[in-house]
Amino acid sequence: MRFDEAYSGNVFIKSKQDYENAQAVIYGMPMDWTVSYRPGSRFGPQRIREVSIGLEEYSPYLDRELDDVNYFDAGDIPLPFGNAEKSLELIGGFIRQLLQDGKVPVGMGGEHLVSWPVMKEVAAVHKDLAIIHMDAHTDLRVDYEGEPLSHSTPIRKIAEHIGPHNVYSFGIRSGMKEEFEWAKANGMEIAKFEVLEPLKKVLPKLEGRPVYVTIDIDVLDPAHAPGTGTVDCGGITSRELLASIHAIAKSGVNVVGFDLVEVAPIYDSSEQTANTASKLIREMLLGWIKE
Repeated sequence: MRFDEAYSGNVFIKSKQDYENAQAVIYGMPMDWTVSYRPGSRFGPQRIREVSIGLEEYSPYLDRELDDVNYFDAGDIPLPFGNAEKSLELIGGFIRQLLQDGKVPVGMGGEHLVSWPVMKEVAAVHKDLAIIHMDAHTDLRVDYEGEPLSHSTPIRKIAEHIGPHNVYSFGIRSGMKEEFEWAKANGMEIAKFEVLEPLKKVLPKLEGRPVYVTIDIDVLDPAHAPGTGTVDCGGITSRELLASIHAIAKSGVNVVGFDLVEVAPIYDSSEQTANTASKLIREMLLGWIKE
């Protein structure tokens, strides 16, 4: 992709189309080739952008405005429909360029498998990387029905790549028994059902370290985010997720990249999910991208 021209489509509110001086780059990963239940998350990035126009530019939580952050919206990465392997290669190459240019990657999915090449590239640059993962699901499978490229595998892949003890999962309430057993046996921390309180206990351990944050929108209860591919009741509230974002912002961790995935607008006629996602991204930009 070229960054010397402004993206001609819809952009996230207040994006400054100046790649060279941007601190962060927003990009979409419109892929849902491997989902195990309901497809449609490939339409998430564009809808999040479209509804962002309804956001206030000021955050009363953080006392910052979007004008305080210089971010560029590169649009969606063009991905070959149905070809997961090639799509992941293209995402990896895109992220490699962003990191070489000193930008913080801000991704929108798309299914959760798209986070894997991003995390891998970030780990190549930040050697002591830790992962904060918020999700309903463990995503620790080796494969799904024999297919290793699946949205149920990205956390297992990054855990094996950087060491399970560097991966911290929160809000988990669904997964195979074997996944929980693997995490326990390999020193990976999984906080079941909640995010904020266990996160507060972990953040001091990560102070000063580079951290990548990946959030699956289904960490929220379906009452708060019905527009996703694999809904699972018993999740957290949007208020708790916002508070968790702010806890990270106030901690001493160095957020070097983040993404929000699995928004599937077709399953939410109210557009509550896309609107929630856009506000979450606003708070992450304002809380995690420092001046």
